[in-house]
Amino acid sequence: MQKFKNIAVVAVYALVATIGLSSFTNTASDGYTIGDKVKDVRLKNVDGKMVSMADYKDAKGFIVIFTCNTCPYAVASEDRIIALDKQFKGKGYPVIAINPNDPAVQPDDTYELMQQKAKQKNFTFPYLYDESSTVYAQFGAKKTPHVYLLQKEGGDMVVKYIGAIDDSVRDAAGVTKTYLADAVNALLAGKEVPVKETRAIGCSVKV
Repeated sequence: MQKFKNIAVVAVYALVATIGLSSFTNTASDGYTIGDKVKDVRLKNVDGKMVSMADYKDAKGFIVIFTCNTCPYAVASEDRIIALDKQFKGKGYPVIAINPNDPAVQPDDTYELMQQKAKQKNFTFPYLYDESSTVYAQFGAKKTPHVYLLQKEGGDMVVKYIGAIDDSVRDAAGVTKTYLADAVNALLAGKEVPVKETRAIGCSVKV
């Protein structure tokens, strides 16, 4: 009888350990959530230089946007992304754009075409190439565009907002709620972000 009890106890511990490990793995694979500390990234910019968040010594945070050359939603957001960088870079929240797409899956998202896009649109921010398709997974980005607003707290970068730029990704003229800009302005004012998470609407990441 004691033998069966011991076996049962071992089985319960094994089940708990398995569930715990599974939960941890799933959480990690889902990417960052609000309040998480973000690991720095180092990726190649369209100018050929490597860029990381650590390079921005005076930054208060970052507007990290996963985007691409090809998705109609991303293309429709380009001017808004440029405007966000212009509005907030000087206030300590620069834009860092990252292309997560694999050109083997989406041929128009090659590094060379990223360079052309940045030149054509006069991007004022880094447009980084996630060549190994690991950074988008680290963040948990599912769409292009997909936004992560980070704030520097001590030596850490902490996630404060995740989701969409605004409520009208297809048409800038139809915007009524500027989620991302409102979130940055709240942080600049020392206030809580009013809406911490929204649904990112765009094309699926092509990997």
